[in-house]
Amino acid sequence: MAAELEEVVELKIEPSSTALVVIDLQRGIAASPAAPHDPAEVVARASQIAEALRAAGGTVVLVRVTSSRDGKDGLRPITDRPPAWAGSGSLPPEWAEIAPELKPELADVVITKRQWGAFHGTELDLQLRRRGIDTIILCGISTGAGVESTARDAYERGYQQIFVEDAMAARDADEHNHTVSRLFPRIGRVRSTGQVLAALK
Repeated sequence: MAAELEEVVELKIEPSSTALVVIDLQRGIAASPAAPHDPAEVVARASQIAEALRAAGGTVVLVRVTSSRDGKDGLRPITDRPPAWAGSGSLPPEWAEIAPELKPELADVVITKRQWGAFHGTELDLQLRRRGIDTIILCGISTGAGVESTARDAYERGYQQIFVEDAMAARDADEHNHTVSRLFPRIGRVRSTGQVLAALK
């Protein structure tokens, strides 16, 4: 998909003012089916970018989603397609653990959110601005939910965005492709893992 999009502007990344924001690549979510990219491949590509950005002096933000222990802060609007884990009782303790393949480091910023988007009700914006971040590289699961919600909020806050198409996935390929082809080009730049890694060298 990224290769099919016309690359109008050469990708240039200034690591010191850039953060990789990884959405919900945690044990409970990375273990679920997704498309068009296998979750294991999504995690592996996100890990490659994280390693390269850390080495270049950039910031890595690992975002996870979970509810409090009593579950009372969970969203409960009536929907036609509730999450697969809704109504299943308390989540297992390891559900919200960051995927170990990402090799979290002490310098990484870890954000815990209670809904799809990573900005509402969290200190993500504060952490980014205090580090002088103006550009976000975004990846994770799910393209049309957590990633898209975060991207919309980031756009409205004025952040430059780079969307790594092959380092994200959704419940199905149609959902992923719709967001990547219709929304993301309007609020940022869609690129591949290879293009991002090349820009970080």
